[in-house]
Amino acid sequence: MMKKIAFAVVCAFGCLVAASVTAQPAPAAASSPAKKELVQKLLVLQQPGIEGVARSIVERPASQLMQAAGQALQTQVPPEKREAIGKSIEADVKKFVEDSVPVLRDRAVKLAPTVIGPVMEEKFTEDELKALIAWLDSPVNKKYQQMAPELQNTFAQKLIAEAGPLLDTKLQALQSKVRNTLGAPPAGAASDAKAAAKPVGKPAPAAK
Repeated sequence: MMKKIAFAVVCAFGCLVAASVTAQPAPAAASSPAKKELVQKLLVLQQPGIEGVARSIVERPASQLMQAAGQALQTQVPPEKREAIGKSIEADVKKFVEDSVPVLRDRAVKLAPTVIGPVMEEKFTEDELKALIAWLDSPVNKKYQQMAPELQNTFAQKLIAEAGPLLDTKLQALQSKVRNTLGAPPAGAASDAKAAAKPVGKPAPAAK
């Protein structure tokens, strides 16, 4: 349901913001109309990343809410009603995301020049801004951004294939521990108990 943010775009934007906030170079030259223009061009190039940050801010709590709702469905809702209620909750969460993302995205795009822009002007010289823009606007970087989702998916699949069994084992152990802590019977114990309690058929009458 939730769309993943492009890996390269977010990383590039995150590195850009981190550099602008934490970098401590020699004091840059005073701002100028030329520098302001470079910063504006840089923000335009980074707009997909800025929009991605806004989307992630909306999607993160929505995803957490879906997880909590899924757990509640298993423990608080009768089995015959879970599918219908689950679909209803999913539809509500999806609508929340669809309604909220455009609002936060527009706000982020408007806010970025007043928050990120001044820091970039202060921390970077005109030559550094030109170099950064040249990289972000280069065919190599654009190709990398296009390849990033495929690289991310390939890596994730490989990681799941190699580490998945280990994670499953740990998860099963955690589930058993939680059941014990809650005083619930272990998985399969309920069915075994039912089978043991099932009346046994009457024995055949003894031959006379």
